[in-house]
Amino acid sequence: MTDASHDQLARVIRQHAGRLAASLMHVTGGDFATAEDLVQDAVLAALRHWPAEGIPERPDAWLFTVARRRGLDALRREANYRTKLAQVRWPVQPGPDERLRLIFTCCHPALPRPAQIALTLRVVCGLTTAQIARAFLTSEATVARRISRAKRKITDAGIPYRIPGDDQLAARLTEVLTVIYLLFNEGYLSTAGTARSRDLTEDAEWLAGLLHGLMPNEPEVAGLLALIRLHRARAGGRFDPAGGLVLLEHQDRSRWDREAIADATRLLTGAARRRRPGPYQLQAAIVACHAEAERWQDTDWEQIVLLYDMLLHLAPSPVTRLHRAIAVRYATGPREALAELDALAGELRDYHLYHATRAELLRRLGRPGEARAADRRALELTANPAEQALLRQRAGLGS
Repeated sequence: MTDASHDQLARVIRQHAGRLAASLMHVTGGDFATAEDLVQDAVLAALRHWPAEGIPERPDAWLFTVARRRGLDALRREANYRTKLAQVRWPVQPGPDERLRLIFTCCHPALPRPAQIALTLRVVCGLTTAQIARAFLTSEATVARRISRAKRKITDAGIPYRIPGDDQLAARLTEVLTVIYLLFNEGYLSTAGTARSRDLTEDAEWLAGLLHGLMPNEPEVAGLLALIRLHRARAGGRFDPAGGLVLLEHQDRSRWDREAIADATRLLTGAARRRRPGPYQLQAAIVACHAEAERWQDTDWEQIVLLYDMLLHLAPSPVTRLHRAIAVRYATGPREALAELDALAGELRDYHLYHATRAELLRRLGRPGEARAADRRALELTANPAEQALLRQRAGLGS
């Protein structure tokens, strides 16, 4: 099976798995664990049959038929439940909020964050345990335990399969967006620096797009989708032919996806009209400043510093202050940027990008000895081979 066929297979399963799970939740009387097991049985069957037999004309109906059959086989002793399953015919057309309920259930704050991510990938995106394990470079047993504990927690804690009320929606939506954002970050720059068996950034963009379609009036949802889309639009320039990282300053901007950049900009513009700015919108606006500049020299650094000031007001963090200091370097100068970095020494002493940034500023200020020491500290703090190679190259440390 070709790579293109595998990609198509993944897209088809991802498109239909969430709807199937939402439909089966009605059939199982809200039994989340059973519905999820039935979906996984159907997905595994598809992965066995479709590569050889081809994707059926109605993949949704095929998946549902398999899930229904497996449910009947597993639950023959429960006559009432069997009757319910036997009476159901595909297509079951869940309302537009059914997958939204599914996402909020998977991302419930009572579940640990790793379990939220694993459950979302499995139930909403249709990934198997093996696929999730490969994507996160961990064992299948670890992923299986996370999913099993999450399902048990949902049952034991009585976590409802519903969209939160208005009084809880903002906080719970923040949790959902955080899960998608962390998923994107994990795929965007793997801590191991290796090729992924699945593109987690694509899964994150799909989830953000699904959420935006279900909640089109939420500006932060649009902001997160725009942020992911802008980053993915520049993916073609991030690595050289040998797989090494290419700094933004040196990227070939002709390889960027201008159509995706324009689409993300439209999303941001629509979100801004609602006059409810948030961290994801502001992060996306900062990336848009880079993406819309035709050349590195055209970057509007003053605007970027202003956007970071707004972001710090809404969501203060030392890492955001670090990124603001980088923008200050180009807007004002390296001396002013270094003064801002020095104020972060205590909070970011174990963060490799802090030391890498400091090394660059020290070199610009003619302090090569201190710069080399900062580079070495940055190297000690990152396990990413691509980042390590870039740091060695910049510092002239060799391999």
